[in-house]
Amino acid sequence: MLLDFIHKLPIGYSEVLYAGRKYGVTRADFNSGMSIKVYAEELGGTNFISLNYYITSSKELLKPCEMPEEKVIHFLKNLQVIG
Repeated sequence: MLLDFIHKLPIGYSEVLYAGRKYGVTRADFNSGMSIKVYAEELGGTNFISLNYYITSSKELLKPCEMPEEKVIHFLKNLQVIG
């Protein structure tokens, strides 16, 4: 479940390792945790990850921001929180 991977990220700013590179990540929760925004930017590089995640009464929705869903899922499943 993707929500488990998202919840590994602390709310606010943190740093993670992904694919051997360091990223600054911001996670913000809204609507009592039913909407989540994650934005990650490669520090010293050009890559970024941006997504919204919504929890409704009937399903959970991953909405990547202008990038393939597979890229976002790979990032979430393979990051390592370091600070």
